[in-house]
Order: sequence, then structure tokens, then C-alpha cells
Amino acid sequence: MATATTRPLPRAERQAAILHAAAAAFARGGYARTSMEDIAAECGITKLIVYRHFASKEELYRAVLQRVFDRLAEEFVTAYSQGTTGVGARSLLTVAREDPAGFQLLWRHAAREPDFADYARELRDHAVDASRAVLAGRVDPSLHEWAAQTLFGYLLEATLNWLDFGTPERDADFVAMTTEGARAAVARFGAGTTTTSA
Repeated sequence: MATATTRPLPRAERQAAILHAAAAAFARGGYARTSMEDIAAECGITKLIVYRHFASKEELYRAVLQRVFDRLAEEFVTAYSQGTTGVGARSLLTVAREDPAGFQLLWRHAAREPDFADYARELRDHAVDASRAVLAGRVDPSLHEWAAQTLFGYLLEATLNWLDFGTPERDADFVAMTTEGARAAVARFGAGTTTTSA
């Protein structure tokens, strides 16, 4: 019986496949309980091949997080430069659909991993920069950081929950609803400069 032969994947494709498989394995089992053997099995390759691309499990975990973050930055800049409506919600959902496990690993799981909590917070802080820029001059300076954190948190949680409970067929509805909610919040943030007493 003849056996099928497959060509080796180019390095970049192999690395992308490993990162995708690692995201799924880490999201399912957590960092401590996931071995390089598990990741290799998830990818359908040997552990030796994984080590040819990533020197350690820690390096691989960080690479998964960084890849998702870089894709999000790339998607946001592209959508913003094209004047796309609903840039925040659309960018987050696009990246989330490309790699749900990687997206959830970065935004849900990494912050609870002792070895990666600081790194995850650092990436989140960079992501909030987009909200800071959008809100600059539109809210009371004393509320600016709170509003920026809240706006990003809303968009992020909406996206994570849509992955869990929404359907791809209604992704356009998600973007429209979430964007409308964000706009209403931003408008209210700008109006929230007076105090009232009960």
C-alpha cells in the first residue's frame, strides 16, 4: 500500500500552525498542565519540531499572546485608516474569529496565570491606548483614564461574550449593536462632568 507524502511546511506556515495549536492547548488546559508534547500532538507534529521553532514553553506562550495582540493592532490601524465604522468592535471580532482560542488566551486566561499576569496587563494597557486617544478632549480630564478603561473593557467583554453566545451569521449585528452602545457611552462620558447630590 502506498503511503502519502506531504511536503514540509515553510517555516512561517509551520510557526503559525504551532501557535494556533498552542493557543488551543493552553486555553483548554492552562499553562502549568499543558506540556510541549500536548502542543505537538495538537499540531500533529513531533515535540522536536516544536522545539525547532520555540526554545521553551514560556517562549511559546508569550508568542501566542503577542501574535494576537499584533494582529489586533494591525487590524485596528487598517480599519481606522480606511474610515471603517465601528473600528473597535469590528477589529476585536475579526481577530477573535481568526483565532478564538488565542483571543481568549490573551484576554481571559493569561491574566490569571502567575507567570504571565504582568505581561498580559502590559498588553492590555497598550490596547487601552486606542480608547485614550479616542476620548482625548471629549471627557473631563479627571474621568479620562476611567472612561478609557471602561470603553475598552466594554468592547472586549462584548466580544468575548459574543464568541460564547453569538453566531457568525449575526456578526454584522454584533458590530452595529456594540458600536451603538460604545457611542452612547462616550456621549454620556462627555456629559458626566457635573455632580448631583442625592
